[in-house]
Amino acid sequence: MRKNVLLLLFTFSLASIAQAQLQVDKLTCEYLENPRVIDHVNPRLAWINTSKNKVRAQKQTAYQIRVASSQHGLSTPDLWDSKKVNSEENNRIVYSGKALNSRQECWWQVRTWDKDGVAGEWSEPAFWRMGLLEKSDWQAKWIGAPWQGEEAIPKPGGGPQKKTEILPPPAPLLRKTFQVNKEVAKAVVFTTGLGYFELYANGKKVGNDVLVPNQTNYGKRPALNDAYIAVPDEFAAYKVMYLAYDITSSLKQGKNAIGGILGNGFYNAPRFWTASYGSPRFIAQLHVTYTDGTEEIIATDETWKAAKSPILVDLVYDGEVYDARKEISGWSNAGFNDEAWQHAIIREAPYGDLVAHTAETDKVTKQYAPTNIQKLGKGHYKVDFPEEISGWLKLVNVTGPAGQKVHITFNANLYSGENTYIFKGDGLEQYAPRFNWFVFSGVEITNWPGELKAENLIAEAVNTDLQEKATFETSNDLFNQLHKIWKRSQLDNTHGGIASDCPHRERSGYTGDAQVTCNTVMHNYDAQAFYQKWVTDMRDAQIPETGYVPNGAPWQPGCGGGVAWGAAINIIPWEFYQQYGSKDILADNYEAMKGYVRYMNTWQTPEGTMFSQREGHDGKPLKWWNLGEWAGVCNDCLPPDELVHTFYMWLGNDITGKTADVLGQSKEAALYRKQAEEVKTAFQEKFYNPETKSFGKYGANIFALKMGLPANLKAAVLTSLKNYIEENDGHFDTGIFGTRYFFEVLSENNLSEVAYDALNKRSEPSFGRWVELGSTTTREHWSESGSYNHPMFGGGLAWFYTNLAGMQTDEAEPGYKHIIFQPEIDNDLQFANYATQTPYGEAAIRWEKISDDILSVFIEVPVGSEATLHAPYKEITKVLESGKSYKKSKGVKKSKGKKNVSFRLKSGSYSFDFSRN
Repeated sequence: MRKNVLLLLFTFSLASIAQAQLQVDKLTCEYLENPRVIDHVNPRLAWINTSKNKVRAQKQTAYQIRVASSQHGLSTPDLWDSKKVNSEENNRIVYSGKALNSRQECWWQVRTWDKDGVAGEWSEPAFWRMGLLEKSDWQAKWIGAPWQGEEAIPKPGGGPQKKTEILPPPAPLLRKTFQVNKEVAKAVVFTTGLGYFELYANGKKVGNDVLVPNQTNYGKRPALNDAYIAVPDEFAAYKVMYLAYDITSSLKQGKNAIGGILGNGFYNAPRFWTASYGSPRFIAQLHVTYTDGTEEIIATDETWKAAKSPILVDLVYDGEVYDARKEISGWSNAGFNDEAWQHAIIREAPYGDLVAHTAETDKVTKQYAPTNIQKLGKGHYKVDFPEEISGWLKLVNVTGPAGQKVHITFNANLYSGENTYIFKGDGLEQYAPRFNWFVFSGVEITNWPGELKAENLIAEAVNTDLQEKATFETSNDLFNQLHKIWKRSQLDNTHGGIASDCPHRERSGYTGDAQVTCNTVMHNYDAQAFYQKWVTDMRDAQIPETGYVPNGAPWQPGCGGGVAWGAAINIIPWEFYQQYGSKDILADNYEAMKGYVRYMNTWQTPEGTMFSQREGHDGKPLKWWNLGEWAGVCNDCLPPDELVHTFYMWLGNDITGKTADVLGQSKEAALYRKQAEEVKTAFQEKFYNPETKSFGKYGANIFALKMGLPANLKAAVLTSLKNYIEENDGHFDTGIFGTRYFFEVLSENNLSEVAYDALNKRSEPSFGRWVELGSTTTREHWSESGSYNHPMFGGGLAWFYTNLAGMQTDEAEPGYKHIIFQPEIDNDLQFANYATQTPYGEAAIRWEKISDDILSVFIEVPVGSEATLHAPYKEITKVLESGKSYKKSKGVKKSKGKKNVSFRLKSGSYSFDFSRN
């Protein structure tokens, strides 16, 4: 009897230990943690499994999801219980429960079964809220300021340097009071404002979002047809994004108030680069649910009150003027007397559909203290900060006489607007702009009252709140610095759910810049919701009749580009699929991919190449429709446009064919593969020069090698490429698209040392030259011309992670389901580290040269993934794993690779030592 009891206790103990092996973390819905609002009626869910005790070969064998309408109801879920599902899937699991209603609040959690079939504990609960799913759910009306009409500010004539001539009126304050006489269970506001807005409740700003909502094509703009780059206003879709805020804790018994401040944003941005939509407008619908089950709706209408704010001018491109003397104390408090305020007026609803804001918002993401303050004269100061940011200067606890006007200018090399603050003269004052951003690593302040102190100033970086998910470091300080300055430039350009070309001049979402950098962005940031939103913008901006995808999305008529720009609709979803493993990104965009290939086909020449010659208003080919490569090492140092167009025609067909394969469209896959092969053949026949044994300089050979060459051409082209690089003293000679592939093509062809040396240069043209010039961001051109804050050349830097550190996805098992580790060590690096969060958890590689003949490699394979590690040496004499022979290590299986010996690894942590000679 005693033996049986002990056996039961021992069995129970083992089961308890086993249950602890798999833990569920980081629950996401539609790529976001606890999204405040979504409108996908069958949301996609995901989670990450971790092995508590680092058990190797651990994996999920089953899962169970439960969803309830309240957190305390999860034990008996009323919306969905998936029951146990035998599956290793943990990404984009479709909600399959009861139909969800508008404003439905959903709590969910998941548990998983490990490799031994033992169930883990339930995860911590997560949350999502449904939006207003039907147009009829909106009772609120769009409102605006009675002192302003419907129309946008007129656009100034002249070129890009022409500033706005007619300034807008002050930004409006809007408010509404209401009574609460019962106990509140829940109060949620569904709201948005165009171009930008802030929401207030009972005297305080709600949330920490800034520059919201995210930018979209809000509606129709008749001026588009007459623009220099004239895209017809016949896009596939138009949208306005709304947010949801829970203000339950802000309400009180008795009288309450909600309100908003409106900015012009890109809805009313009169500049050369843009086409505006109209004057600012606001919509809000507050649902107050009481504990007795009743509900009340407070919605925007003509009973709301309006007054002029102290924001005298706010324009995205020009800046902000703020007069603190005109502040209205307590304007958003319930007890404020608004009898003297005017009634708001009803505005026309934007043409675009209201959709849930299922993407990250902009936030203040970093703060900087001054590094130096230099007095230049009376009230005149120059202030330096450690790096160039996009954001604003915040004034903290400052004092000055009433009416003292302080002017702030910003030291970006291109104009990014100006900021003026007028003192109230009543004690300590605080100020930061609201509805625009500036670009600077330093400022000049004039007419400052008294002595300027460091504690009075904070530089605040503002950008879309992308979470960094990766770390990268090497023994090469230059490489570490390049990695750092590119990240700063990328974030500086990320606003409103898009990434711009530069944060000061155009501020536009160029699709060419988007596709060339997306791979590097995805290696560094959790950009799933970001690209889901932005690729949707690109698909929405497509012209259904022709399949054309514009050079920018959301479309602004100052965006010049060409074939490689629209190809973003093919490239980004495919890169997304490779990085994140989400098949639905391909399904959502497959028709758009085919549409763009159809558009490219209209420019196919009789020889089978592509040469876009789209005409402007004068009936002649317009350069800004038809660019090939961009930003070469000199003005004329570019490959032929036709060559670049043909490369992207091949790439579009190639990706569309692979997408068709993934989606099970075998007949269409065969068609696009055939077309891709025909385009490749035409490319080789048209552009290969048998005398020079080359396709040409400036990246032409790079494009050819990326497409793939027959053996009889490949060796000669590689020799030609090496010769060109040697003639350039080891430098590359490529523009933005050639640089994207330059380093990886060299590595793929056993020329990693050449790639390393080119990236290690500090003389022009090189990334290192920018560092030598003191740049804290990456630039538009290899020379010192143009913008000093452009992330587009960062597309080539993905080589740091994929080749130098040596972590790659497997196209056959994407999203890091199978990881390929193959570090390139034939260089003077002593170590390289790269770790990134994958859909399965953290994957990492750290390698270090212990001596000339011994390499130490640490590998982390997340739960649910497997990996192949390729040995760094062709001839190895000894392989140790965790200090012992790899043959004795669990989870390690030796196999023969294409070049060197390789090792197949199950999930877990591994520490290898490779010896040779």
